[in-house]
Formats: sequence, C-alpha cells, structure tokens
Amino acid sequence: MIRVAVIGAGPAGMMAAMKAAEGGASVKLIEKMDRPGRKMRITGKGRCNVTNASDLQEIIKNIQGNGKFLMSSLHAFNNHDVMHFFEDCGVPLKVERGNRVFPVSDRAQDAVNALVMRLHELGVDIETGIQVSGIVTSKREGGGRRVIAVRLASGREIAADAIIVATGGASYPATGSTGDGYRIAESLGHTITEITPALVPLETEEQLPLQGLSLKNVAVTLFANGKEVEHRFGEMMFTHFGVTGPVILSISRTAAKALAHHEDVELRIDMKPALSHEKLDARLQRDFQKYIRKTLKNAMMDLLPHRMIETVIDLAFLDPDMPVHQLSKKDRMRLVDTLKCISLTVTKTRPIAEAIVTAGGVSVKEINPKTMESKLVHGLYFAGEVVDVDGYTGGYNLQAAFSMGAAAGRYAADGR
Repeated sequence: MIRVAVIGAGPAGMMAAMKAAEGGASVKLIEKMDRPGRKMRITGKGRCNVTNASDLQEIIKNIQGNGKFLMSSLHAFNNHDVMHFFEDCGVPLKVERGNRVFPVSDRAQDAVNALVMRLHELGVDIETGIQVSGIVTSKREGGGRRVIAVRLASGREIAADAIIVATGGASYPATGSTGDGYRIAESLGHTITEITPALVPLETEEQLPLQGLSLKNVAVTLFANGKEVEHRFGEMMFTHFGVTGPVILSISRTAAKALAHHEDVELRIDMKPALSHEKLDARLQRDFQKYIRKTLKNAMMDLLPHRMIETVIDLAFLDPDMPVHQLSKKDRMRLVDTLKCISLTVTKTRPIAEAIVTAGGVSVKEINPKTMESKLVHGLYFAGEVVDVDGYTGGYNLQAAFSMGAAAGRYAADGR
C-alpha cells in the first residue's frame, strides 16, 4: 500500500489527504496546530466562502496570480465538485452576490467539520500539535532524488512514498501559516518567488477623518509611478491607518508588488463614477438651486454620506459655511474635480500577518500542473497557498486550494 504523508491540515491538505485515501493509500495528515482547519474557520468573516459558482474561465480570470496554472486541476475537480462534496456531507449551500457560495448556516465550522468527518470515515491518521522540520530524500536509480520520510522537530521520522506539502503561506501566522513550506521547498532546491501580502488593507499618508465610513459604488484606480495599473469598482472603507474593503483588497496585490519595487503608489477615488464631469456639474447645480438658501455643507446632503461632506469640501479648499448662492463656477468645478478624484498616497500595506492570502511561493514552473508533483524531487507534491497562486476575494482561493489538493492527493496515491 502506498504511504502518503500530508503536511498541513488546511483546506488543501485536508482535500489532498481525502483524495489520497479514496485512492487506496495509507494516509497520515500532520498538523502543527491543535486541530485541523484553523485558518479555514475564519475565512469569509467566519462564514467560509467555499467556492464561486461562476464558470471556470471566470474563476481562472479571478485568480490573478498564475490562474492558468490551475487549468488542469480545476477541470479535474471543479467548483461544482466542491459544492456536491459539501452538500453530500450534509452542509447545504447558498449562492450570494458575485456568485459567492456559503454554507446556509453561515458557519465556517460546518464546512471544516464536513472535511474532518470525511477524513475520519476514510481512516486518515490525523496527528496534531506536530512540527515538521524537513523532508528526507534519497538518490533515485537513473538520477535525481525521491522522498523517503518526513522529519519531525522531535527527531522522529515518518516513512512515506509520497509527501504533499500544504502548509499555507505566511498570512495569519496564529493559524499556523508561518512560511514553513517555503523553507522546506527551498531546502529541496525549489525556487520561492517574491513573497508579498495579497488581499490586505493599505496604509496611506493622508489620514482623513473618516474612520469606519463605508462607501458603495465607488471607482478606485491604482497608479504606480504615475501610470495607471489597476481599476476597480465596488465598496471600500476608511480606517484609522488608511483604507480597506473589497475594492482595496482586490488591488492590494498590485500595490504590494509596486511598493516592493520602491515605486510611488497612489489611489484615486471617484465618488461618482456613473457621472461624467459635465453630468456631475449639472447635478450639483440642481442641488444648489434646490437648497439655494442653505450653506454649502447643507446643500450637499443629497449627494454624499453626511460624514463625507465636510471632508470633500475641505479637499476642494472651500468654506463649508459659505452660502451656496455665493459659489462661483470655478468653485463648483473644483468641487466636481474633487468628487471625481480624491487622491491618497499609499505608504505601505498592512503587515503580511494581516493579509487574507500570500502572493508568491513555490514557483509553478517547477510543479507539474496536472499532478502537482515537483519536477525536481520524485514523490514530492505541493498544494494550496504554499504555491505561487492567489486570487481575488469571492471563493477563488479556497477553490484553488481544493483543486490543487485533490490533484496532489489523487496522483500521490497512484504511486508512479
């Protein structure tokens, strides 16, 4: 019987262990935390966005970090397979805005329990609280090396014919993702691409007095060294350190890469993306006519959230207490320009420990995309966030983890 050892009991590791066991292998799942699925329990704000119901091309498009590498594994174990798995395990699902798929219960714990229950049914030996220090290899007939055992920090070795590294990235270290997999892979000759936070809030030089204010239907454009590099539409929120929210998280990967290369990074927020400068000016004129006897700050109550009004007026260098009928055309155009472009200088991302996922990891050039086996060491497989693959929010990262884990587990059990 093929012996498979899986390092890391996150979504990728649990799926890999499951598929290896279903393939007839004897499987040991090794987790350094006290229980499986610690990080999965906090995904989707504790609701667990297990996948996305869009077609596969859309999913690949939303995995901005090497999405095409997943073509084979996604086709072999797709989003519908993920949904069927959870529903067959007694976890009914629902599809929400943006085709995001959640448990009906809104409990991430239910999704984790389904995976753990299935592992127990299959007889997978789960060891928790175990720290792995490395992987033992031996020379292979005909050249190259192959795995023979997992070495634990205690000095004990676990013999294995195949080893799957699914240790996660470097984000949320309290859940066990502390970059162990990068060190293990590098020690075996693998290339680790630049590690940066992805899906992470951004810190800005300008500290606007808007902490906790959420904005909907805004457009945010990211500039690096004065060149537009990404544009997103949706929701964002101001914080005490800068900005966060879905739109900000989506562009944060690009911002992090630019900052890592010492580029000047700027955000430009369009408060009214549906209106051109001319139409917005016409809208302002209608509002000012309606509130002709009021001050400027009170004449803008229909246009902006109350907390935003004085900040916008201040950014336009106008007096909020000015009677609106005294506003000149030049003043009004300055207000329009401000509404269409609030500029914020990004100084850094929040620490990688606060990132939802990590960009970078084991180079996909050194992994077989169909089997997830290393091209350098026979019997060594990778799955999940440890690989240089990452996507936007919306269930894409968990789907990537499940697909990679399923491929790794299936082929590891094959024993070729």
